Amino acid sequence: MEEKIIKLSDTDIGDEVIIKEILSTGLNKQRLLDLGFVPDTTIFVLRDSPLGEPRAYFIRDTCIALRKEESEKIIVYKKQ
Repeated sequence: MEEKIIKLSDTDIGDEVIIKEILSTGLNKQRLLDLGFVPDTTIFVLRDSPLGEPRAYFIRDTCIALRKEESEKIIVYKKQ
């Protein structure tokens, strides 16, 4: 099975992806880690808000909303 590496912001609604790497640094990276965005964790892309941003993700039994600028810093892979 081939794996496609993309940014979390480039995923589609309904995708299930696995975190590969967090590109943020400092407090932004720590915040994402505290929210559960840890490498090798599965994320399910739930939905966009009515205005398109933020987007809701289901991770570790929790729904978390991230803005596009935050989700661009998370590298994931999607099995094809």
